[in-house]
Amino acid sequence: MSTLACIQVGRIICHRTRLPHHEVLFELTPTFVGITFLFHSAQQVETAPAQLLGWCLHPCYNEPSHMKQKHASPTLSIGLPQMHLEAGERRAFLPQFVTSLRKLRLSVVLEHGYGGTMGFAESEYRTTGKNGVRFSSEEEAYAQDIVLVLRYPAAEKLDMMRPGACLISMIHYPTRPDRVADLRRRELEAISLDSVIDDSGRRVVENLRAVAWNGVETAFNVLKETYPAPGLEGPERSPIRVMLVGAGALGSHVVQAAIRYGDLALWDRLAKQNIPGVQLTVVDYDLTSNEAFMLEHLRHTDLLIDATQRPDPSQVVIPNRWIGEMPRHAVLLDLAVDPYDCEHEPRMVKGIEGIPHGNLDQYTFMPDDPAWESTVPDCVDSANRRATAACYSWPALRPQQCMQVYGQQIRSLLRNIAHPGGLGSIRLDGRYFQRAMARALLSKWQPNQ
Repeated sequence: MSTLACIQVGRIICHRTRLPHHEVLFELTPTFVGITFLFHSAQQVETAPAQLLGWCLHPCYNEPSHMKQKHASPTLSIGLPQMHLEAGERRAFLPQFVTSLRKLRLSVVLEHGYGGTMGFAESEYRTTGKNGVRFSSEEEAYAQDIVLVLRYPAAEKLDMMRPGACLISMIHYPTRPDRVADLRRRELEAISLDSVIDDSGRRVVENLRAVAWNGVETAFNVLKETYPAPGLEGPERSPIRVMLVGAGALGSHVVQAAIRYGDLALWDRLAKQNIPGVQLTVVDYDLTSNEAFMLEHLRHTDLLIDATQRPDPSQVVIPNRWIGEMPRHAVLLDLAVDPYDCEHEPRMVKGIEGIPHGNLDQYTFMPDDPAWESTVPDCVDSANRRATAACYSWPALRPQQCMQVYGQQIRSLLRNIAHPGGLGSIRLDGRYFQRAMARALLSKWQPNQ
């Protein structure tokens, strides 16, 4: 190993273990003599290169016990309040996830009743020890250094947080500028889970497969009700014509779900009866501006799926007047679930213009449903209507599976925050998860980044 390699390895180790004095020694004595000084024995000198390379090249390499930092930083506290939203919102992080937080030496405070909507008793979350898990009031759960709640809390909940604390939630910075402004006014830090992206632009915290399969299954269930004779399962029917708008990460999951009706058992049963399957047309966002092409296909579409991630949420993808050209039995599926906002300029609208905004209490809508009037603002044209499936959180239809996935992903983020340095260790020139979180950190986030 060359002297230059030793210098680079030494610097990387300093970032991983956060021992500033090591960095100084390596910089001052960038040779094996410097390593000898650090390890204080000939045996350690002989094994040092392998240990150093292990730390640098393998993220799971365990530090030898004699090299662990002796002076730990003060324990961070994390609060997990309940969401207190619509009755259908049952999600809570699972007991095994909370146990993993204790192993990270985080002090954990849960709101009384946490997990009850998922069928868990408080005893399944409780642990003992110095950094155990305890239950307390909602106010105290929100008063911790870090507050982890999957869906963005209401203003009165944020009032319980203290300035300088960090909210970790699905905040949706690009489409919710009011949230960004409010959090900054409150002097809160935040990590928006939907903005944690890796170096290739891929979301680190996501459950796109569940979005696709749960949404598509729901839409086909609606289509069973609207499809004309001989019915969706009729052996004499034509192939089901599906148009998918959006060919990104979500779209790739939708393709697999759509050709199988979002239901493997149904797909298998219909295939065994030789009932015609699904004809899927995938339309990239850039092609949606071609009105003649779009209308030609929409006139024969049974199921229209919006899976776009629009660069400009003020512009619709499917104007409401186009919906009037679709068959009466057609179903619209909203997987993008962008919000309506007519109070700010530029206004924000859904990709499919004029459809209702669903939640976990109601996520299917027939054309005569009163929810069109109650959830679609007056600034949006909703004259042309078709049966619609729309839900704020499609993964939540299967809450335990959803939280298993999110828990595994979020645990990796918290592991980096729990280490010495806390939120201060999150930087764009850091390690993999530090870089990903830095892109979602409110204090570093800028519009159009």
